[in-house]
Amino acid sequence: MDDLAVRRVGNGPEIVLVHGGAGPGATWAGLEALAERWTLVPVYRRGFAPSPPVRGRHDFLVDAQDLGEVFRGLRPHVVAHSYGVLGTLLAAVADPGSVRSLTLIEPPLYFLAERDADVVRLKELGDMVLLEGLDSEPEALREFLTLSGAPGVGAGPLPEAVTAAVRRAQYARLPGEIRVDLEVLRAKGIPAMVASGAHQPGIERICDELAAALHAERVIAPGAGHFVAAAPGFGDQLERFLSGGDLSPTDTSDICRRV
Repeated sequence: MDDLAVRRVGNGPEIVLVHGGAGPGATWAGLEALAERWTLVPVYRRGFAPSPPVRGRHDFLVDAQDLGEVFRGLRPHVVAHSYGVLGTLLAAVADPGSVRSLTLIEPPLYFLAERDADVVRLKELGDMVLLEGLDSEPEALREFLTLSGAPGVGAGPLPEAVTAAVRRAQYARLPGEIRVDLEVLRAKGIPAMVASGAHQPGIERICDELAAALHAERVIAPGAGHFVAAAPGFGDQLERFLSGGDLSPTDTSDICRRV
């Protein structure tokens, strides 16, 4: 895996944490208390130090290969966020026995609701930023960055950390290219939970459709925008789900909890 960085914190069953466009520190803030009873295993995707650089561009197909190696070595619970969900799902579909459960947070799986107007707008914004980067139309760029939870994107120059993140993400494989057979996971009985932060209608629609496709538990955790892990009460909901993670999806389907 070219020395892909994987950290371990805590004691107990492993929870592999797969971040998206933001690094593990920002993505998983709010879950620290779980390390008292679980082993948190944040993965650093390629291009995020101390992992090696990307092979040309960020690519969920490459992520899937990397993550497949991680999953097969541990058979963990997996919690994935945003772009990180794409590689996670591909790896899990390729080898369903490599994961104990899946918690999927606000993924850009546009194909699940591609005719929904809010999803169409979300895709347009995301594709623009990935294709044009800092040359994107300024107001649309700020709209996307706000949806993505980037700090300090109001009036005035964008923070240096934000501009660096936009440059890092530019030219990534577009999420609209993914097609994944979710029925494989549903048929294998992989327990799943789908979570969102109640801050953008298109994201909520995607998460609703994903939960239905997987017969997954559906959790809405407002208060932290795109960074749902930091929302009040989400850590407790996640731990409750993981503690019953050996239940079949038929035991937890069609449950929508607002925390």
